[in-house]
Amino acid sequence: MNGLRHSSVIALSLLALSLSGCVVPGRHGEPAVVVPAPPPPPKVVTVPPRPDHAHVWIPGHWKRAHNRWVWVDGRYARRPHPHARWIPGHWKKRRHGWVWIPGHWSRH
Repeated sequence: MNGLRHSSVIALSLLALSLSGCVVPGRHGEPAVVVPAPPPPPKVVTVPPRPDHAHVWIPGHWKRAHNRWVWVDGRYARRPHPHARWIPGHWKKRRHGWVWIPGHWSRH
């Protein structure tokens, strides 16, 4: 019986490992962040001139780090393809708090 239990534990562990390789991370590869209160208002910044038409401004945003709000500066990023459009990240109110929805490139 002990050998059967041991085999079952190994089989379940291998199954869990194989399934964990199939788990798709959050939409943008980041774990979900849930906080109890909304972030401060966005900082007002002067957007520098665009380097060229292939670049798009990615606005800054607040993130939570070490139990406090930290501002992430905006930046320019090169479009992955000519018609790509940046959809900015944002904080969204959910049942258990505020959740960060990361920004992403549209396909059109």
